[in-house]
Amino acid sequence: MKEYKEFELVSNFTPSGDQPQAIVKLLQGLTAGVKHQVLLGATGTGKTFTMANIVKSINKPTLVLAHNKTLAMQLYIELKELFPNNRVEYYVSNFDFFQPEAYLPARDLYIDKDARINRDLDMMRLSALNALTTRNDVIVVASVAAIYATRNPDEYSQIFFELNVGQKISKKELLSFLVQTGYTRNDTATEMGTFATKGDVIKISPSWTDEYNLRISMFGDEIEALDIVDVLNNTVKEKLRLFTIFPASAYVTDMDLIKKVVKNIEVELDLRVKELLDEGKMIEADRLEKRTRYDMETLSEFGICAGIENYSAHLDFRAPGVAPYSLLDFFGKDFLTIIDESHMMIPQVRGMYNTDLSRKETLVKHGFRLPSALDNRPLNFEEFSNRLDQVIYTSATPGDYELELTNHEVAEQIIRPTGLLDPVIDILPTHNQMEVIIENIHQIVKKSQKVFITAITIKQSEDITSFLQERNIKVAYLHSELKTLERNQILLDLRRGVYDVIVGVNLLREGIDIPEVSLVCILEADKQGFLRNARSLIQTVGRAARNAEGRVIFFADTISKAMEEAIEETNRRRSKQEAYNVTNNITPKTIIKKISDFGLNATLKNKVAELAKGKKKIKLTEKEKLIEELRVEMLTAAKEQNYEKAAELRDLIIEVSAE
Repeated sequence: MKEYKEFELVSNFTPSGDQPQAIVKLLQGLTAGVKHQVLLGATGTGKTFTMANIVKSINKPTLVLAHNKTLAMQLYIELKELFPNNRVEYYVSNFDFFQPEAYLPARDLYIDKDARINRDLDMMRLSALNALTTRNDVIVVASVAAIYATRNPDEYSQIFFELNVGQKISKKELLSFLVQTGYTRNDTATEMGTFATKGDVIKISPSWTDEYNLRISMFGDEIEALDIVDVLNNTVKEKLRLFTIFPASAYVTDMDLIKKVVKNIEVELDLRVKELLDEGKMIEADRLEKRTRYDMETLSEFGICAGIENYSAHLDFRAPGVAPYSLLDFFGKDFLTIIDESHMMIPQVRGMYNTDLSRKETLVKHGFRLPSALDNRPLNFEEFSNRLDQVIYTSATPGDYELELTNHEVAEQIIRPTGLLDPVIDILPTHNQMEVIIENIHQIVKKSQKVFITAITIKQSEDITSFLQERNIKVAYLHSELKTLERNQILLDLRRGVYDVIVGVNLLREGIDIPEVSLVCILEADKQGFLRNARSLIQTVGRAARNAEGRVIFFADTISKAMEEAIEETNRRRSKQEAYNVTNNITPKTIIKKISDFGLNATLKNKVAELAKGKKKIKLTEKEKLIEELRVEMLTAAKEQNYEKAAELRDLIIEVSAE
C-alpha cells in the first residue's frame, strides 16, 4: 500500500507576469481531462516555477522529461528546492562510459560491451524506483533513459524486505535474502549495495543512498536493534523500530523463478541453434551455444550474469515482441508528464528504437545473441505515447507534433520578470558583410560586450575565424569536435575577455547562454535547412535575449518564410514584454552571471588538459586515480547545487574514461 502525502511547494515567490494565466489555463485542461497541452514558454520566464505550481495543485506523481543530463540535473535541483518535503528523484543513464555490444560484419569485428557504471547515478535510479513503489508524492526528473527496459514493477515491489525490532529471523535467513536481492558481501570495504557481518552485527550499505548505513544487532535469532549509522562519523543518527530494505539492483529475481527462466532460455537456444544449422551457419550456431550456456550456468548459480538485460524478456516472462517494462510503468495509470524542451525531446524519443534495433539485429543474425535480446530495447514512439496519461509539453518553439495534438492552442508564458526584451532584429545584405560585422564588433567591444557569429558550414566558420584573426580581432571557433574541457574553456575565456567573438555553426547547444553577448550575427539567414528554419532562428535569436542591449543581424539577400516567422514571433514577444514593463515600471537589466571556473586545483586541471590534447599518455592506475578525483569534485559541486560545474565534470569523466 502506497503512502499518500500532499505535495508541499516551499517558496518565497508567488506567480507573476504570464505565470498566473498559464497556470490557470493548464490546470483547467488537466481538470477537464485534456490529455495534451502545450506551454509556450520563453527562456527566463520561470517555466519550472509554473510547473511546480501545477504539480502542487494537481497532486499526482509527475514525470519530468529532459533531453540531456545537464538540463535534467538543473530541473532536479530546482524542483528539489521547491519540494523539500516530498520525493524528487533523478533518473538518467547510470553509465560514466558506455560502448554498446556490436558486430561489424564487413570487418568481422566483434565489439564487446564496455561500460563503467556510475554507482551514484545507479543509486539515484534505484531511489526513484523505490519512491514510486512506496508513495504518491514523487517527482522524477528523467532523460530518455525513462523509455529503456527495466524490471516489472509488480515483481520489484514484492522483493522488498521489512525488518522490525523483536522480529524472529535467523542470521542465515537474513544473509540469504540480502544475496538474493542483489547485495554482495564485503567485510573489508564499505560500498553501496554491500553488507558486512561480524559476530551478531550485520552492517548493510543500502543501494539507494550513500549517506548512511544500517546496523542490525542480533540476539540469537531475534533482531535486537536497528540503527542508522552516519557513514563519515560512524555515529548513530537514529534508532528505528522498522526498516524497509530495497533491492540492490533493478534486475533481481527469486531463485525459484530463475530455474524457470533458465529452462525457457534453453528452449529458445535449442530452436535458434537448429535454425542456424539449417541455414549452414555452423560457426554462428557454435558461438551462440557456448555463449548462452555459459550465461545459463552463471544465472543458475548466482541469479545474475553479465549482460543479464539481454534476457529481460525471459525474466519478465514476456512473449516475443511485447514491449518491455520501463520507468513509465512504475507511475501506474494516473500521473502527469511534463516534457521540457519538447521540440528536442520528442525527436530524441522517436529515434531511440530503430537505432537500437539495427545494432541488435546484426548481433542476432551472427550468433552473438538470442532473438529474445531484441526485446531488451527502448519503447517505440507509439508504446511511449500510449503509456502517458496527461502531458504538458513546454518549449519556446513547440514542434509540429505537439502543436497538432493541441490544434495549435497553447498556454503562453513569454513575459520575463527581469523585464528583458527579445532582441531587435535587423536585416542587412550579404554584400560587404564582413566589413559590416567588423565595424559592429569594434562598437560592441568598446562596451565590454561580446559577439556570436553563426555560419552555415564548418568551412565557412573556419574561414571567418581566420579572416577576423588577421584583422587583430580576438576570436575563437567553437565546433563539435572540441572536447568538453576545451569547449568550456573557450566560453570561459570569452566571458573573461580573452576573446571578444565566437564563431560556430550550431550555437544552440547547452551551456552557451552568455549574458555578455549583445550581438548575434546570422550569416545566410535565408538559406533552407534545419539551422535556418523558423524554430532554429528563434532559438538562435534568443542567445542575445539575456542582455538588455541584445540585437541580432540577419545577413540575407532575400527574406525567407522562416525569417518572416522568426521576426514576427520575436517582435510579438518583444511588444508584449514592453507593455508589461511600462505597466509595472520595470527597466530591463542584463542578467548578472558569475564567472566560474571548474574550480580544480592546478595539478588536476593540467593532467586533464594534457590528456584531452593528447600530449600525455597516462597509465591505467593513474587514469583511475584521476577519474576518482574528478568524481569527488563532481559530487561536491552537486551537493553545493552548482549543477553546471557538476555536469561539466561529468562530461570530463566520460572523456577521460574513453581515452
